[in-house]
Amino acid sequence: MNLLVIGDVVGAPGREALKRCLPLMRDRYQVQGCIANGENVAGGFGLTAQTAQELFENGVDFITSGNHIFDKREFAAYLDSSDRVIRPANYPSSAPGRGYGTFAVSGVTVGVLNLMGRTFMPPVDDPFRCADACLDVLRELTPIVVVDMHAEATSEKIALSRYVDGRASLVFGTHTHVQTADEHILPGGTAYISDVGMTGPSDGVIGMEQKAVLDRFLVGISERFSVQKEGPRQFCAIVVTLDTGTGKALEIKRIFQRGIA
Repeated sequence: MNLLVIGDVVGAPGREALKRCLPLMRDRYQVQGCIANGENVAGGFGLTAQTAQELFENGVDFITSGNHIFDKREFAAYLDSSDRVIRPANYPSSAPGRGYGTFAVSGVTVGVLNLMGRTFMPPVDDPFRCADACLDVLRELTPIVVVDMHAEATSEKIALSRYVDGRASLVFGTHTHVQTADEHILPGGTAYISDVGMTGPSDGVIGMEQKAVLDRFLVGISERFSVQKEGPRQFCAIVVTLDTGTGKALEIKRIFQRGIA
């Protein structure tokens, strides 16, 4: 099967780029299932029931997240009830929502696990030991398990991929909003990329208006960051071909579409 993974979708520009590009990508690569990271979908910070539904209506099958998933407090109830939106599994168990789940496409069950790194990130539980426990559960349900490792440090993402090599079909990194060129398949059959990249505005700084970001660096204080609304958009994703019998990755391809009006 071919699985499409879309990088961090940022604000309205990201949703618009996804709506325009996703049908084309599904057709071009004969995609059966689609996962998107949605923690920045609603105004650049968090997710809402309305914006989650918009992604589903435009062809996304499952949504992962990260450290911004709780920015919209009213979304907690939706997280508790949804079986298609997850938060990092290594948040405390008392946090709203679930850290892993499954969805079915073309008669194939896909397991999805969301983890968050600890280096330069908010304090959470150990993602490595959390991965052990969650993978044991998911692999009882399906051989196809993909992992969104939402982390700042590339070394932590790579280490996690090596740790679960052979137990996960794919480990993809999110959070930095900058696509990396290190896609490959590990010896145990796990596909990997350090960061899928950002789907959203190309101008500004990682999707945000540049003035506030520059002020933060230059003077140490700034207004709240806002999504860059003007200018071209981009669409960042990967397509992974998976053996549905073994769960091993056969191919991984990186996608970066620039200049989307």
